[in-house]
Amino acid sequence: MDIQSSIPREIKHKSYSHEKVGALLSLLLMGLGQLYHKQIGKGLLFIALEIYLLVFWTLPFRWAMWGLTTLGDTPLQRTGFDVVQGDHSIFLMIEGIIFLISFLLFVWMYYLNIRDAYKVGKLRNQGIEPNTFKQTAINVWEKGFPYLLLTPSILFTAFLTILPLLFGVLIAFTNYSGPNHLPPKSLVNWVGFQTFTHLFNLSMWSHTFYGVFSWTVIWAILSTVTTFFLGLFFAILINRKGIRFKKFWRGVFILPWAIPAFVTILIMRNLFNGEFGPLNQYLQEIGLQAIPWLSDPLWAKVTLITVNMWFGFPFWMVLMSGVMTSIDKEIYEAADVDGATPMQRFWKITMPLVMFSTAPLLIMSFAGNFNNFNIIYLLTQGKPVNDAYSYAGSTDILISWIYKMTLEQNQFAMASVVSILIFIVVATLSVWNFRKTKAFKEEDLMS
Repeated sequence: MDIQSSIPREIKHKSYSHEKVGALLSLLLMGLGQLYHKQIGKGLLFIALEIYLLVFWTLPFRWAMWGLTTLGDTPLQRTGFDVVQGDHSIFLMIEGIIFLISFLLFVWMYYLNIRDAYKVGKLRNQGIEPNTFKQTAINVWEKGFPYLLLTPSILFTAFLTILPLLFGVLIAFTNYSGPNHLPPKSLVNWVGFQTFTHLFNLSMWSHTFYGVFSWTVIWAILSTVTTFFLGLFFAILINRKGIRFKKFWRGVFILPWAIPAFVTILIMRNLFNGEFGPLNQYLQEIGLQAIPWLSDPLWAKVTLITVNMWFGFPFWMVLMSGVMTSIDKEIYEAADVDGATPMQRFWKITMPLVMFSTAPLLIMSFAGNFNNFNIIYLLTQGKPVNDAYSYAGSTDILISWIYKMTLEQNQFAMASVVSILIFIVVATLSVWNFRKTKAFKEEDLMS
């Protein structure tokens, strides 16, 4: 009885060892687990890949990691008319990030190799013979075809999206700025959170940041709310009973949205010009005083909001016209029977249904206006000048301030810090508001 009961236990132990031994061998060297499972072709491919990487990429990887951690140790040197090139800190950082991403992709492939050996071992436990190399190739082609198509996208995402993001974040932890830390003349050093503390503690930076940040929030809120309610107002007017030529009015009001914004902003810039703009000329002809539309801080901000309303309301008008036409007319008829006034019908029926459909887009509009670089830079270029600000004007928002710090003033580290803060603010507000909207909760319940 004891001998018979020990046999299944021994068989179970041996079958369990297939997956355990296969995974352990693949952990020691890619492909060994596959060779253990008698998958010769697959195992040799994995082994050849790892040997190739170890032989040809070990030294470049060590050099890249040295450059990423130190950012170089030899600056450019001049001896008379001779120039001896030193280490370029930014090139070393980019090279290090490339090799780091490549290493992470290799680690992921290593994990897939161990997982494959473990799964094949499980199949052997069940008495199923492992696939041959030909069967594996056919299986990959039939079942893994979508993954084969997605592989180039993964690589492009890794090196064209993740790489710039990592580079932009890492710059914030360096002193990469002019005039003293611009390669190749000078080296760039890691400084940790020093730039972050300077932004909030040094008066030259903190005063500018708080001023620009407060205007950015005000601008994002006002530009979103004004376009939303102006679009709603025109949508209600056009959809009223008795309004004739509704298609014509929709076509006329959508023209500002259809014309390229770049052209329209330049036209608006000339219209609001304080010296020769037609608006001020008309005001003077009727005996009124000229208004400093773009040269006074307050008037410049009012002008920005006004011009943005002209650009933004057609989108909301068309969107909300579609929402209103989809509302069941019987709801309004029932409200009329109950004696509801037009204002009550609007606030109790129209507005909740419109908000339910447009709330996610409203949040996205706020995030877009928070980073609305085009209208700020093309219309006012951040002006008028504010002497109390560092590298920013009175109408600059955070994104245009970043533009000036990078392309005009070489303050790359500080610009990177501000961009990180923009991401944190916009992402936090967007996620929080999305989760609060009824449309999001409805989708969550349906899933």
